[in-house]
Amino acid sequence: MRIVRRIVVPLLVLAAIGGSAEARSRRSTETALPPPVAAQISVCFVPAQECAAAIVTAIGEAKRSIRVQAFGFTAPPILNALAAARARGVDVQAILDKTNDPIDRTDRFDLGNERPRDGGAAFTAAANIPTWIDETVAIAHNKIIVVDEALVIGGSYNYTRSAEQKNAENVTFTWSADLARLYLENWEARKAVSRPSRLTVGLVTR
Repeated sequence: MRIVRRIVVPLLVLAAIGGSAEARSRRSTETALPPPVAAQISVCFVPAQECAAAIVTAIGEAKRSIRVQAFGFTAPPILNALAAARARGVDVQAILDKTNDPIDRTDRFDLGNERPRDGGAAFTAAANIPTWIDETVAIAHNKIIVVDEALVIGGSYNYTRSAEQKNAENVTFTWSADLARLYLENWEARKAVSRPSRLTVGLVTR
């Protein structure tokens, strides 16, 4: 795997605007941009590079917490890395699109025969990862992993085998506690309007 060098750039962090009436009224009046913050950024591109390996490495270095938002969520290396993090005591939680939550509780996720978009919650249940389903929108299309409240992994890349083996994709790795805080605030906001996965109801979160 070729690793893209990490660069330090000023990152413009825009304050997230919520969904309240007050927030909506500000959208047309707020024009001043907040000051930029420093961040370290790496990028990875498929098919030129093996981005799944870089994501797995970042997950493997987590010490405290991981928060996931995902639409496609079926890539075995990434799922296994999250399960391993959970097993070693990292606080791992996920919010997934509704296509990941099978209606049939007997459904099984088969890592050897990846089924697109219909079994991610079955895997998180097996890995004891608390999971919520964001079904109040047409598509929960976020593709974000926040590691230790400091690293934000994003980009076009779905967490699927197809993203790695068939598509043209990009993955960004941004080290910034300020940026991570905004993504975590959004994660909590989406969790508040999501329901627990049918398969992970009752899992205890820290």
